[in-house]
Amino acid sequence: MKLIFCGNDFKYECEGVMKLFIPAQRFEMVYEDPSQAQGDYALISREVNGDTVFLAVRCSYKGSESEQQDTLPVSTPDYDDECEMTLCRLLYRAMSALTGMSPEWGIITGIRPVKRVNLLLSRGMSESEIRAHMRSRYLCSDKKTDIALKTACTQEKILSTLDSRSFGLYVSIPFCPTRCSYCSFVSTAIEGCAKMIPEYVRQLCEEIEYTAKICKNIGIYPDSVYFGGGTPTTLSASQLEAVMGRIESCFDLGRVREYTVEAGRPDTVTLDKLETIKRMGAGRVSINPQSLNDNVLRAIGRRHTAEQFFEAFDLAKSVGFDVINTDIIAGLPEDTQESFENTVDTLISKKADNITVHTLSIKRAARLNHEGADEVLHSPAGKMVDYATGRLLESGYSPYYLYRQKNMSDNQENIGWAKPGKESLYNIYIMEEVQTIIAVGAGGSTKLVDTQGKRLERVFNYKYPNEYLKGFDEMIRRKSEIEEFYEKK
Repeated sequence: MKLIFCGNDFKYECEGVMKLFIPAQRFEMVYEDPSQAQGDYALISREVNGDTVFLAVRCSYKGSESEQQDTLPVSTPDYDDECEMTLCRLLYRAMSALTGMSPEWGIITGIRPVKRVNLLLSRGMSESEIRAHMRSRYLCSDKKTDIALKTACTQEKILSTLDSRSFGLYVSIPFCPTRCSYCSFVSTAIEGCAKMIPEYVRQLCEEIEYTAKICKNIGIYPDSVYFGGGTPTTLSASQLEAVMGRIESCFDLGRVREYTVEAGRPDTVTLDKLETIKRMGAGRVSINPQSLNDNVLRAIGRRHTAEQFFEAFDLAKSVGFDVINTDIIAGLPEDTQESFENTVDTLISKKADNITVHTLSIKRAARLNHEGADEVLHSPAGKMVDYATGRLLESGYSPYYLYRQKNMSDNQENIGWAKPGKESLYNIYIMEEVQTIIAVGAGGSTKLVDTQGKRLERVFNYKYPNEYLKGFDEMIRRKSEIEEFYEKK
């Protein structure tokens, strides 16, 4: 399909809106050539005539056409931004008329919609005013605005406790038993890299020690520690103890309020690993079934069963963790509405402290199912997410963080749900970009945040384990950028 721009070059946002309706298709970009308006296309035009700018969108899709128009004064404040926003709304309405779809987040294509709501709340707007603003400006449904408002309200007290001299420490363990077919994280199947793990652990401990010295020099301290991946429990109990022990000996953990280790894959969970994790200071673990339907688990390449999840979950409870998080995914291949509902209901009955409901990314869904765009458009994920939302709310869970990804199935979102007082500080702070996150390990991305000066900078580690091991000296050198950032504050 062609996207034809005349009098403007608002490619990024307009393409994002088009992907709400045709997510699995690539678009050909054409500029200043309306004669290319043939076949399937969207002609997006801006034309100035005196004091008025005329904005128009004409879309043709599968033999049908729809056209939308609007005008703005040329003197409009933030002129280009308002033209772009108006054209996005026109494009949304035109494609909605052609497809019969009305994506509930409207034209919001960014990953952090709650940040918009938090900003409006900080301006003193009432909930009714926020709903009206989200509806008129972004075409966002009342249902999605409500969930964003509920999330913002949960976050309010937690955000107020943040110390500007604190940071979250992220530890990357980029290894998994197998690679799930939907995965986009930096992770390596253990079968092909087992020999490099001892060296990886050694150099990770060295990076932890070096990073701790920098943080001490700057005068910042860890508020949370988060082991992610990959699957951290791919490491042995002794390897986990080595890494966690190095953190304990190098950092002052006296003010750490939350310590999480993802034990995501139930087939990696053993009693000695859980006891080691608890003894070394972690109070929160994630044990993630993704689905409790064994057919789905086989389809996505996970080697565990639902029964193994129950065993791992009960084992974690017996060890005495403060919080157990579970992740599930709506829209997985082979999943049905009935089996998804069973997964949600079962986790609620197990009294999981956190239940994170993810939605499969469209591009991954297309790759998994080998289906065309039309099939992807009619994903069951929306109905699944609606069911999870209703059941979790009535069961006493509150949404505490929310984010979206591009190309998500049915234009849905990922939401972390928690029982009162069981929210993850790390997840809230990283999602709302209000706290520095310092990352160690392959694939780690340090995010330096200065909320006063409104600056945000990133420092990247090498992406893959072999690159991390080979380029270790250069990567350590990059850590100096952390000191430089804080010197400017």
